[in-house]
Amino acid sequence: MTDPLPSDLLRLAQEAARRAGDLLRDGRPADLAVAKTKSSPIDVVTEMDIAAEKLITDLISDQRPDDGFLGEEGASTEGTSGVRWVIDPLDGTVNYLYGLPTWAISIAAEQNGETVVGVVAAPMRGETYHAVRGGGAWATGAWQGERALVCRPAPPLEQALVSTGFNYVTEVRVHQAEVAHKLIPLLRDIRRSGSAAVDLCDVAAGRLDGYYERGLHPWDLAAGDLIAREAGALTGGRPGEGPTADLAIAATPGVFEPLQRLLEDFGAWRD
Repeated sequence: MTDPLPSDLLRLAQEAARRAGDLLRDGRPADLAVAKTKSSPIDVVTEMDIAAEKLITDLISDQRPDDGFLGEEGASTEGTSGVRWVIDPLDGTVNYLYGLPTWAISIAAEQNGETVVGVVAAPMRGETYHAVRGGGAWATGAWQGERALVCRPAPPLEQALVSTGFNYVTEVRVHQAEVAHKLIPLLRDIRRSGSAAVDLCDVAAGRLDGYYERGLHPWDLAAGDLIAREAGALTGGRPGEGPTADLAIAATPGVFEPLQRLLEDFGAWRD
């Protein structure tokens, strides 16, 4: 008998992401300002990040009061149900602050420590991506109905389009720039969107051949990692490891291993 829980969690995650997206898109004040900073003076939080996380956690708690939470803006409860929600209410805050369109809401549900549901909503694209473990990856958008997501056939590495991101701590950013400088001649090109969740979904949708970044947190990648894997991408970190704060990689098979080898050789995981 099929477990109905993942489907129920998916519907709830989709509703929470939709409502948070409406709030962020339609409720953005013209004079939006920084509410606080985190790892550095340029790692910012706005009042809308905080409001969106509260909307999501309140909605989920109302329907599932025994679940736990891990949220970027401070939501942290253990719960007793075996389900934990991992939430980034606004991935791409700096983009949002400047009025750039690449930002997203990322909501994942873990069951007994395993990610079983992932939803990423990108309101300014008009797209929402979702996956249930073992059920493939899907998206809704300007097209009619749901579209199955499948990562691109693997090109030679020198023809691969790869995205990355940069940390907000200066010393780390400098090293990341050095790694990118070494990689660029070996690839088609490098992109930098400013949202890890969107990058992971772009790998799933075949818009990128690969993506890597150092310094991600669980809420940055929990939903997007599942969506990428369910679309056929490989994900991981350093050789033999899953994605961690040291290094997270997602790429179409055939690009993943050579990209991982280069990142290891270039010390992408080091300060």
